[in-house]
Amino acid sequence: MFTLNDDERAIGETARQFADEFLAPNALEWDERKHFPVDVLRKAGPVGLGGIYVREDVGGSQLRRLDAVRIFEELATGCPAVAAYISIHNMATWMIDAYGTEEQRHRWVPGMASMELLGSYALTEPGVGSDAAALSTKAVRDGDDYILTGAKQFISGAGANDVYVMMVRTGGGDGARGVSALIVPADTPGLTVGPNERKMGWNAQPTRQVILEDARVPVANRLGAEGDGFAIAMNGLNGGRLNIGACSIGGAQAALDKAVPYLAERHAFGKPLSHNQALQFELADMRTQLEAARTLLWRAAAALDAGAPDKVELCAMAKRFATDAGFEVANKALQLHGGYGYLHEYGLEKIVRDLRVHQILEGTNEIMRVVVARTLTGAA
Repeated sequence: MFTLNDDERAIGETARQFADEFLAPNALEWDERKHFPVDVLRKAGPVGLGGIYVREDVGGSQLRRLDAVRIFEELATGCPAVAAYISIHNMATWMIDAYGTEEQRHRWVPGMASMELLGSYALTEPGVGSDAAALSTKAVRDGDDYILTGAKQFISGAGANDVYVMMVRTGGGDGARGVSALIVPADTPGLTVGPNERKMGWNAQPTRQVILEDARVPVANRLGAEGDGFAIAMNGLNGGRLNIGACSIGGAQAALDKAVPYLAERHAFGKPLSHNQALQFELADMRTQLEAARTLLWRAAAALDAGAPDKVELCAMAKRFATDAGFEVANKALQLHGGYGYLHEYGLEKIVRDLRVHQILEGTNEIMRVVVARTLTGAA
């Protein structure tokens, strides 16, 4: 796991080349313009980035979760916001591949794997965040269709995407038992989106509310049975948490890679800043934090690949640790640049803004602590 073979190195190098060629040169402009680079996302599909852990018979790369965290770390060195959207798209694509019928898989996944179709994951609602089982968007059966009413909040890619994997309440009482998963085309009549949210970071991808007013979706678009949706959503989030942790590490690594040469070039009191032992210690701690986070991510990804009994808590630990470490390292890199770190053109402040939300999404880091604590205490 810790020594990469030639194939594993090649996978990482492909992702890094994509980031260096298409993401890094444009990241600051996309951030400033609040531009979602759909044209660049279309280029990601042919190199296997649209269906990383999707089966090959529907166009996927059929790689491991361990490969995926390495891929997302490399992508995020170019732009954490775009890398994070690709992660969300992969989560939606995998859920259809893993839980869909053969007809559903062959209808939707090839276009999503090629990124001709862009996918989004729709779980959170205006009044429901961490307590996801309390969602209230309703899907009422009407013959061969469901009629959807409600709203989803903070949906990445909304308004520019083609398909949602959406969690709705089909019945079966309150809580997780009444939640089902539906494939909802973005052009469904009755589905509209709100304005693009004005955010601290992640400006290179849209975030909008999705409003459902008597939107009619075929029952044939349901993933699994009625009531399976909450389990499907949570299983999707295990991998999403690893990927977002990897995006934090990649962004923070890019920030550290900017800080080291800057300290070597910048002089104060007659010598390079990199000769100051206090700053050397700061760099050493930053490097150590990233390596510890990376190791835990790889450990959790291997557990998810193996279906290990502790995979859920390991994914939660890795997400919490990696996103906290990534933000802290990026913030320190900005500080080491002094006033220049605060300027847009140096790229540090964008990385810091982009990484901050990683401590909130895919389950807040407080919820990650709850997941881990429950395994220790048995508390509900």
